[in-house]
Amino acid sequence: MRLVTYVAAGHERPGVLVPDRDGARVLDLGTTPGLPGTVDAIVADDAALAAMRDLAASTSPACLPALGQVRLAPPVRPGAIWCLGYNYRGHVPDGADPTAGDPPYPDIFVKTPNTLIGPGEPVPLPAAAEHVDYEGEIAVVIGRRAHDVPLDSAMDHVAGYTLFNDVSSRDWQTRSSQWQLGKCFDGFGPLGPWLVTADEVPDFHDLLVQVERDGVLTVSQGTSSMVFALPFLVHYLSQVVTLQPGDVISTGTPQKLPDALAAHRPLAPGDTVTVRVAGLGSLTTTFVDPSADARIAPHQGGRP
Repeated sequence: MRLVTYVAAGHERPGVLVPDRDGARVLDLGTTPGLPGTVDAIVADDAALAAMRDLAASTSPACLPALGQVRLAPPVRPGAIWCLGYNYRGHVPDGADPTAGDPPYPDIFVKTPNTLIGPGEPVPLPAAAEHVDYEGEIAVVIGRRAHDVPLDSAMDHVAGYTLFNDVSSRDWQTRSSQWQLGKCFDGFGPLGPWLVTADEVPDFHDLLVQVERDGVLTVSQGTSSMVFALPFLVHYLSQVVTLQPGDVISTGTPQKLPDALAAHRPLAPGDTVTVRVAGLGSLTTTFVDPSADARIAPHQGGRP
């Protein structure tokens, strides 16, 4: 299932996508008796998830608004956004040990709530930042409270997946021993377009992450090359913090392709970045001048 949060009459409402021959339509879950009022709460409640599935299966899409007619917000409102630094191995020469350069522990940092925006919402480039960059990632959404969970049951706490652009100011990132200021400008965390429930993804470590900048492919790498696998990340973080339903773990960005690295330049007004993963959808972000009219655009998440 694909769960969304959309905006109606100025309020965020949970919804589920119902397939239609022309794409998908949005079934409002906010007025259904017995269902919680947010996606975060729905994924934490097995009975609510089952009721939602039954409702979606029995509803005709003909009477529902088309996905392209609604404005999407971030699919969840996480209490915490946990991110990784290096988590994809680069190119390894033939015969070399691909794990030889692996760090012993994940490089974890957080992004603050002010960074979070929905799909289609533009990111103003801060006047104070000279080098803004993009990082396309898969974000994992926690569905069940996780505290000190064993490695072999870590995936039981995963509700599903969405896409994330870890927008970063490289110049501010290097001003201190920590990365936070470079990671936490307003709007530096586009998330969406929807949450794909975990049962729709048989093997998380068999996905291809692709990123395009202005239509040019700049990133293409499989999750099989991650240094730290997803179950370990949930297990590792839960030893320190209690992960709550709706919390996000963004699993790191692959390295840019050689041609993209050679031609790299800071993001400029008008640039667009699309993060795409087959089965999860696509997330397109446009970067704008901070003085521009930053109106939120309609849905730009691609077909479900």
